[in-house]
Amino acid sequence: MTIHKEGYSILFWTLVILLAINILSISYLFTGNETAITIVLAVSLVLFLLILQFFRKPRRLTSLNDRQVISPCDGTVVVIEEVNEPEYFRGPRRQVSIFMSPLNVHINFHPVSGIVRYVKYYPGKYLVAWHPKSSTENERTSVVIQTKTGVEVLLRQIAGALARRIVWYAKEGQEVQQGHELGFIKFGSRVDVFLPLDAEVKVRIGEKTKGGTTVLAEFDDPAA
Repeated sequence: MTIHKEGYSILFWTLVILLAINILSISYLFTGNETAITIVLAVSLVLFLLILQFFRKPRRLTSLNDRQVISPCDGTVVVIEEVNEPEYFRGPRRQVSIFMSPLNVHINFHPVSGIVRYVKYYPGKYLVAWHPKSSTENERTSVVIQTKTGVEVLLRQIAGALARRIVWYAKEGQEVQQGHELGFIKFGSRVDVFLPLDAEVKVRIGEKTKGGTTVLAEFDDPAA
């Protein structure tokens, strides 16, 4: 377990601010009041540990499989339905959505291997991640990966009420590998995956997923 690079700056400045608050509490605000000083120290420690866990980076081993779509993030499956995807496909797709709580790992992973065909960032609102309009109105990034068999999978990072910055590393034309890092959503949110209708979904509503390892869906074997 290590700390993700996206957390370095936030953790540094959080530590500086908390140290300053504690120095002020000892030297000026609560001089001689041991109870108040202890409370400030305890609250500071808990706050720092909470932010620290947001940026943890666990080791994940992905079993590469061209027929499988793996989970792009840790979280809970909240949507499995057929929808009309208007941005890229402009047609029906199977949507699988995963809600990332503040306690989940916030790294996003490539669900399939292939070539990145489309990347688009949209500034937007910060509705709660489970709001029906969060997928189309919140800050978000869409990434489409085409597998070697020609199947295209769209992944959408969606900011929530707490998240204020989405990070993505994918670039159009780039070759990516299943399980490698796609990006990061700071302080959690939601990830939508749009699949072909004939993909066999392997998860159910309410199921917990682990990014880079849980199998979301499988494609038919083109050689079969």
